[in-house]
Amino acid sequence: MTDDPARKPRRWAAPPRPVWEEKPSRTGLAGKGLVLLLACFGILFPLWIVVVTSLASRKAIDEAGGLVMIPKDITFVAYQELLSGGQVTRAALVSIGVTLVGTLFSMAVSVLCAYGLSRTGSLGHRWILMVLLATMFFSAGLIPTYLLVQSLGLTDSYLALILPSAISVFNILVLRGFFMGISQELIDSARIDGAGDLRILWQIVLPLSRAVVAVITLFYAVGYWSAWFNASLYLNDQDMLPLQNVMIQLVQKQEAPVGLGQAIKTGELSGLAVQMAVMVMALLPVAVLSPFVQRHFKKGMLTGAVKG
Repeated sequence: MTDDPARKPRRWAAPPRPVWEEKPSRTGLAGKGLVLLLACFGILFPLWIVVVTSLASRKAIDEAGGLVMIPKDITFVAYQELLSGGQVTRAALVSIGVTLVGTLFSMAVSVLCAYGLSRTGSLGHRWILMVLLATMFFSAGLIPTYLLVQSLGLTDSYLALILPSAISVFNILVLRGFFMGISQELIDSARIDGAGDLRILWQIVLPLSRAVVAVITLFYAVGYWSAWFNASLYLNDQDMLPLQNVMIQLVQKQEAPVGLGQAIKTGELSGLAVQMAVMVMALLPVAVLSPFVQRHFKKGMLTGAVKG
């Protein structure tokens, strides 16, 4: 009996791979590139208008009827007036100081709390964790918080811009998840060598957690730099206002900064250019710092959020 090739058993074909594992086609790559290009355009175009308008002269703004899209008659008068002194310069220094001190304080408390909660044998760590989680879903409300700040004598104080929003439970949980992913054998070996908890945290845990620490630091810094609500509640002195509140006053045209009102009235300076210049000053620190921390975002956030 001869072998019939047609009657040989068929080999089972390998199951097809999922769609997301297939190599994208040229059409797919072109579509993704187009979507990313449109997204970048939607983000950068408004920023371009803000920057160009802040550098435009009063004549160029009047000819454009408002916001300027094409650079013309570039001048730095708005920035020179803002940085020459007065309320805007003082507000920028206040924002810088509050951001530096607040970020340092928040990171110190968050790292210590997250490290303690990541050690499962620490005293009362489960109950403390439950209390922290409860604060994510329940809060006392605005009026009790204001009364508490007032009773502590923090009104018209820079501490009112730091303490009420110093700690984020979400950031603590992210740090805790990352710390729990560090090898326990490494920590045990350090304990055998006589290292205490603070030394383990400083010399072992933090060097291994640079990614997540950088991300959380940026979160706190951006939060303090962009905050305005606490200042509007707890500060009555105009000289103590941070940059964001001064920017709101300029945009709403409630009050012109000292030294700028006369320049705007005499026609030397456009009020719209001043508003855009203050916006650029408020966005500049975040735009400068973000690229340096961007490479840590994926590792820091995903690892810290998945483990633990």
